[in-house]
Amino acid sequence: MEREYGSLAKHRAFLGLPPADGPVEPFACRPGDVFAKQVAGLAKRLKAIDCKKTVVGVSGGLDSALALAVAAAAFDRLRLPRENILAFTMPGFGTTKRTKSNATLLCEGLGIPVETISIVPACRRHFKDIGHDGRTPDVTFENAQARMRTLILMDKANMNGAIVLGTGDMSEIALGWCTFGGDHLAMFAVNNGIPKTVVRKVCSWWARRAAAKSARAAEAMRDIVATPVSPELVKGQKTEKTIGPYELHDFFLWNFIVNGMGSKDLEAAALRYFAGRYAKEEIAATLSIFMRRFFTQAFKRNCQCDGVKVFPFELSPRDWWIPSDLGPVRI
Repeated sequence: MEREYGSLAKHRAFLGLPPADGPVEPFACRPGDVFAKQVAGLAKRLKAIDCKKTVVGVSGGLDSALALAVAAAAFDRLRLPRENILAFTMPGFGTTKRTKSNATLLCEGLGIPVETISIVPACRRHFKDIGHDGRTPDVTFENAQARMRTLILMDKANMNGAIVLGTGDMSEIALGWCTFGGDHLAMFAVNNGIPKTVVRKVCSWWARRAAAKSARAAEAMRDIVATPVSPELVKGQKTEKTIGPYELHDFFLWNFIVNGMGSKDLEAAALRYFAGRYAKEEIAATLSIFMRRFFTQAFKRNCQCDGVKVFPFELSPRDWWIPSDLGPVRI
């Protein structure tokens, strides 16, 4: 049963924001400023806990690529060798040659050591242990891979006196598009304060800026930006075909929280803002997914790891919180 959620417009006051006249460009920013905040946040955390090493899982996707670039810049700022950034590629059942190659090339271009550990043998043993056939591409098949990767990263961090650097972004956190106890966990996260559309912008900016210093890294980053978003847990996965365009989700997220808009206002605003780019049916379908997942997946946000706050809000219980059992809402 649906319930009224209440006055979301009050959150503008909580965030210290002026009254809103209506929808504006969501998450407007200068990519260089975003990157600088991420670097400063990670450098401060490493210095505060006197940690000189970090572990990063690199998939060949946008989020982990940006996290790796941030780590490299933070270690340079702290005058720590980039060899102390321990990168791991962990190919699974849906990993493609393109993403695996880009992950390796990016690490090599940044002068960061990279090790490959296939999760396939360990997952097959695990599936046998729990009585899963290891073939059916259900939620267990997918989540087991994400959790296996996290187990490897956590244990590698313990072995090396390092922290695990989280790679998930704000869009994934808002939608709960992550595995609880899997990529949902890390010791510190540098992307959880920025949405997927901004991750893409920052990666594009970084590739242009890095071209003069490392053509190999810049080339890999450009191809990562051009690669369709996918967790690659099963072959042929395309995230935006399943949940809708991140561009729409980020628009809804910004105007829902910052401008206090409900469903009807969000749909009307999106129809105006994206006129000629998205059909009404796609906007309505994506909005329905956003509203349902934003509330039902709150339990993942309410116990997420520390990260870097970049915009006026971030989705953690330390900044913006809703009860995990609120349920579907009507606003």
